[in-house]
Amino acid sequence: MRRLILPALVAFTALSSPGAWAAGALDYGFTAIEGGPLPLSGYKGKAVLVVNTASLCGYTPQYEGLQALWQAYRDKGLVVLGVPSNDFGGQEPGSESQIKEFCAVNFAIDFPMTAKVAVTGPQAHPFYKWAGAEKGPPKWNFHKYLVAPDGTLVAAFPSTVAPQSAVLKDAIEKVLPR
Repeated sequence: MRRLILPALVAFTALSSPGAWAAGALDYGFTAIEGGPLPLSGYKGKAVLVVNTASLCGYTPQYEGLQALWQAYRDKGLVVLGVPSNDFGGQEPGSESQIKEFCAVNFAIDFPMTAKVAVTGPQAHPFYKWAGAEKGPPKWNFHKYLVAPDGTLVAAFPSTVAPQSAVLKDAIEKVLPR
């Protein structure tokens, strides 16, 4: 009997842990800001920079740098993915349509964005639970996770690392598909 209980307990624990079943980032998906599914598996073979964003943050000007990264590297295999969140200081209070309009009007954003989600705590989106367990959770808006083309979580960068910084660009260039 004891031989049956221990394996069952191990299997139950593995399956009940948030994100424990996931082999990598490509196993997760979001809802697009326009609605509809946005599976990360659709970006297989591309590097993905996942950034939690907010419209009323001191780091909001980073949208300009993120758009510049997208324009400079998208033809080389980079996807910038904006993930609006209201987790830090209530700095993303708007609806998806308001967020999309704000980004288009103020920063000409045309990289993909998700619907607004939680990125910290028990209500965090499953991708953020997994990424936080792997590389640490976001501590503020504009935290960046870099995902390799195979779905491996390569690095995390705090809000203070600007999109145009050498450290971020170097990391991106190392994981771009060859």
